[in-house]
Amino acid sequence: MKLASIRTDNGLRTVRVEGDTYVDVGPGDVGSLLARADWQAHAAGAVGDRLRVVPSRLAPVIPQPGKIVCVGLNYRSHITEMGRDLPEFPTLFAKFPEALIGPNDPLTLPSESGEVDWEAELVAVVGQRVRRADRATAEAAIAGYTILNDVTLRDWQFRTREWLQGKTWEATTPLGPYLATPDELTQDAEISCAIDDEVVQKSNIGDLLFDAADLISYVSTILTLNPGDLIATGTTGGVGHARKPPRYLRDGQTMVTRIEGIGELVTPVRKGTTS
Repeated sequence: MKLASIRTDNGLRTVRVEGDTYVDVGPGDVGSLLARADWQAHAAGAVGDRLRVVPSRLAPVIPQPGKIVCVGLNYRSHITEMGRDLPEFPTLFAKFPEALIGPNDPLTLPSESGEVDWEAELVAVVGQRVRRADRATAEAAIAGYTILNDVTLRDWQFRTREWLQGKTWEATTPLGPYLATPDELTQDAEISCAIDDEVVQKSNIGDLLFDAADLISYVSTILTLNPGDLIATGTTGGVGHARKPPRYLRDGQTMVTRIEGIGELVTPVRKGTTS
């Protein structure tokens, strides 16, 4: 099952994806749906109106997550290209909800940066409250998966040894298009990012060093995870910053981020203004 959050003239609504149409599940977004103990049965059984939705109406699938916990250096190929050793523990940082945009919204390049990079990522969506979860409990707590592009301002990221300032710039992180329940995703699903039809990242999620259950178990040791929280699992090799010479996003490009079994983010890139 796949679910989406759509923008309507009367606020957000949750829909179930069926082919090229959407079945209305009810008011509110997917994040609010996950707060229901019976969310899966409710969504699967909904018999609301069938809707056709233009791409721009798709909102971030979880527009207001309580937490966005991100993992750096988690694909073996990306760790290698960045010249690092395989880490013993996950490298964690955070984003905030203000960073999120919809799966087809334009990305306006911040005028303060000349080094805006792409990072295709699989995101685990938490569906149950968990604290100090063992692996089995963590796996059972996964409501599903979605896609994020961890657009990063490299010049700001590397101003200091801490990454936050380059990672959570407002309105720079496309999320969606859908929450896909775990049965929709294979263990070797392909993940990719293309810039103007040139594939710049391509791997499969089997290359993850720490998988979603590992990460939920680890993060929930630190603090409670709640339904709708997001765990971005890291990016694969092929980022622009690691290229020689480095490459970054430019005005007029289109960035497409795909994960097999979930869908794609189609992100037009636009020049920012200094006003």
